Amino acid sequence: MFTGIIEELGRIERVERSGDAARITVRGPLVVSDAGHGDSIAVSGVCLTVVASDAETFTVDVMAQTLAMSTLADAAAGRPVNLERATAVGDRLGGHIVQGHIDGTATVLAVTPGSAWRVVRFSLDAAHAPLVVDKGSIAVDGVSLTVSSISDAAEPEQWFEVSLIPETLVATTLGERVVGDSVNIETDILARHVARMFALQGATSAESVRSAS
Repeated sequence: MFTGIIEELGRIERVERSGDAARITVRGPLVVSDAGHGDSIAVSGVCLTVVASDAETFTVDVMAQTLAMSTLADAAAGRPVNLERATAVGDRLGGHIVQGHIDGTATVLAVTPGSAWRVVRFSLDAAHAPLVVDKGSIAVDGVSLTVSSISDAAEPEQWFEVSLIPETLVATTLGERVVGDSVNIETDILARHVARMFALQGATSAESVRSAS
């Protein structure tokens, strides 16, 4: 489990592809300082397991589903990534509960600069739209953010916006995002559970109606 508070801006050192999987080595001296085999580190929002490490880098295996659902499909040496170690029991929850189990990707639709901040608009898949609410939490490339605006339900193309403070622009990869870029998104876990409960209740009610008729 993570909180979406990025600890370090790392860099992909090496990508070794094998069939539908990949082994990725990331430079991150801070997050690897106390990492051991089997530990979890979020790489731009994706929870991955350390299979090897040294004083400066750690290596993870990325399977087909993760590659298909995330921006790691295009991972390349030299690319910066947001890094966060798993939260220890008793730590402050500075962001929100983030699992590192992303829902998929979103595309940057617009970037609006301010005097020292920036508003970024992202696309929102129809399947994810019910899970995102105004002033709710969302993780974008592993960064815990508050939704500052959201599209009307009647709009044909759904979107959401976040407002980025100077610290976020400097300390994470979001400061480099431009229109057309893809990012990993993770919606709020509570919203996912509520949506699932309603879906199951609806299916049960429909089955009851069919049985009665």
